[in-house]
Amino acid sequence: MKRLLLIMALIAATVAAVAENIYLFRLDDEIGSKTWRYTREALNDATTSGSDMVVVHLNTYGGSVEHADSIRTALLNYPRPVVAFVDNNAASAGALIALACDSVYMRPGATMGAVTVVNGADGAAMPDKYQSYMRAMMRSTAEHHGKHMAPDSSLKWRRDPLVAEAMVDTRVIVPGLVDSTRVLTFTTEEAMKWNYADGRAESVPEILDNLGIKEYTIKEYTPTWLDSLIGFFTSPAVQAILIMIIIGGIYMELHSAGMGFPSAAAIIAAILYFLPLYLVGIASSWIVLLFVLGVILVVLEIFVVPGFGLTGISGIACICAALILGLLEHYTFSLNHVNGDALWSTVLIFISGLVLAIGGIAWLTSSHGPQWARRHTELMLTQQVSDGYIGVDMTPSYYIGFEGRAVTDMRPAGKVEVNGEEMDAVAVRGFINAGDKVKVVKYENAQIYVKSC
Repeated sequence: MKRLLLIMALIAATVAAVAENIYLFRLDDEIGSKTWRYTREALNDATTSGSDMVVVHLNTYGGSVEHADSIRTALLNYPRPVVAFVDNNAASAGALIALACDSVYMRPGATMGAVTVVNGADGAAMPDKYQSYMRAMMRSTAEHHGKHMAPDSSLKWRRDPLVAEAMVDTRVIVPGLVDSTRVLTFTTEEAMKWNYADGRAESVPEILDNLGIKEYTIKEYTPTWLDSLIGFFTSPAVQAILIMIIIGGIYMELHSAGMGFPSAAAIIAAILYFLPLYLVGIASSWIVLLFVLGVILVVLEIFVVPGFGLTGISGIACICAALILGLLEHYTFSLNHVNGDALWSTVLIFISGLVLAIGGIAWLTSSHGPQWARRHTELMLTQQVSDGYIGVDMTPSYYIGFEGRAVTDMRPAGKVEVNGEEMDAVAVRGFINAGDKVKVVKYENAQIYVKSC
């Protein structure tokens, strides 16, 4: 009996000493499609490996609101505890991500805040409707953490929603913290004082020590080359360029004989556009099939249906719809809930690609474009003498309006001298005697016509 009790005690001690599995991933870059993919992959891996806690290492100045919102939602809904370690910076979208975590620890000297939505072109604040949406997002994220019993025995928010709004809008005033002259940005000490940080720490091990976790193993997410490549091809700038190549290639192919470089460029661009979205599960299969249907209709228009009509228009409409819907799913990840910001980003990227395509086509098909790009288009077709075409000298048309004299009698054809040049001519009315003054009135069928002055 004693031996059995001893064995059970040893088992209990062993279980108690089992190390916690900590999963660490870093968001140390601009928030965008690449960091969103890192977050998805890291959280999936953390779930698969049975991690007990996730630590998000943050050092970012912000980025895309749409992708930050997706990361925020994923962290809020993650079933295990999530801890944010603000290592120097959690600005703008980074502050939203930090606020979504269950606990926040900041390095001494770190900052967190300044979540005003700005224009990516010049950094100017966007109109109030964008700020209103961001205020609501920050407020709801703060409210998600619920309320707790304060030292004065009153029930208060764990993260004050008003403070979260003050990080977005200068008009939000928090007495004792921020007035109407600035947007709120926390230092480490201020964040701790106002319960937006749970402590200070120099490293992840120090955070775990503060949480009372003594035995642990840390697994860190390391992005693969495929993650980086997919992140690159799903960035807004690259997507706009791919849309430019797809649309431009299709247009050039419609104006070329057979299939050649434009169609090859469009097909490669389409693969680079849809494949990354499909691999990460963002673009639905039916969107890819819609694009393929559009391509089939365009091919039928080129090789089967004469002229340009319903088939070609339908094909182009299917292709454009697939490109737009792919972008929508990229930003919202669900067509059942399309928010205004995601729609605006989608339209902006598509129009940017369209404008680039129009500009590229105008240049390639102009006299300034490279000859290799114009070689097979209608603008490059010429009628060469070696191919049996006969050239007509248009030089005499220069003399229309000039005066001269008849060298021979014109009955009605003869010769005239104009500006020192002797040439054949035809009288438009009556006969003209040699030596009479004449005037060139027109040039038709390689012949000048004159009348008496």
